Amino acid sequence: MRFRPLTAVLPLAAVLAGCSGDLSVLDPAGPSSQAIAGLWWAMLAGAVGLFTLIMMLLYIVFFAPRLVENVTPKQWIGWGGLAMPIPVLLALLAYAFVQGEKLFGAEALEPAVTVTATSRMWGWDFVYEQDGNQINSQDVLHIPVGQPVRILTTSTDVIHSFWVPRLGGKIDAIPGQTTSIVLRADVEGTFGGICAEYCGEGHSAMNFRVQAHSVENFQNTLRTLQQ
Repeated sequence: MRFRPLTAVLPLAAVLAGCSGDLSVLDPAGPSSQAIAGLWWAMLAGAVGLFTLIMMLLYIVFFAPRLVENVTPKQWIGWGGLAMPIPVLLALLAYAFVQGEKLFGAEALEPAVTVTATSRMWGWDFVYEQDGNQINSQDVLHIPVGQPVRILTTSTDVIHSFWVPRLGGKIDAIPGQTTSIVLRADVEGTFGGICAEYCGEGHSAMNFRVQAHSVENFQNTLRTLQQ
C-alpha cells in the first residue's frame, strides 16, 4: 500500500483549522484569553504525555512481556497508577494557579473603562459613560485597544452568559444581579461574542460584536453614538 502524504496531511490541516477563527479560544487577542489558551495547551500536553506513557507500557505488556513479568499488581498500581500521573497532575495544578492569579488575583488587570452589558431575549444593550452622559449601543460593544475594560453584566429576563472567546472567559448575566469581567484587546479589530448559556429558542442567534478601536477612535465613536 503506497503512502500518500496528502492523505496524512488533510486530517492534520482540518484539526489545526479549528485553532483559529472568530470564536476560537485558541486564537487569543488579549492577556486573559492568552492565559486561558495557555492552560488549554498545557492540559493537552499533560494528556498527551500520560497517554504516551500508557501506550508504551501497553506495548511492553503485549510485545515484550518478559520485561515486566516480575512486576506485581501492587507495583503496577503504585508506579503506574500513582507515581506516573501525580507529577503531571501537580504540574498542571500549579500552572492553573499561576494563570488564575493573572486572571483574578493580585495580578489581575485594573480597568480603565467600565461598560454595562444588559442581556435580553435575544440581544445585548451596552451603556457607556462619557462626560457624565450615558451612551448606548445595541449588539456592538466598543472598547479601546490596550486598555482593560470592566464589563458589568445583568439580565432583564432569564440567565444569559457573556462570552468573547478571543478576549477572555465567560460570565453569567443574572436577573437582579450584577456580575463583572475584565477584558483587554491587544490589537484593533472585530471579535465575535455570544451568549454561552442556553436561554430559549432564540439562543443560537443571540450574538454580538466587539469592536476594538484605537483610544482616539474609541472616544470619537462614543461621541458619534451620542449624537
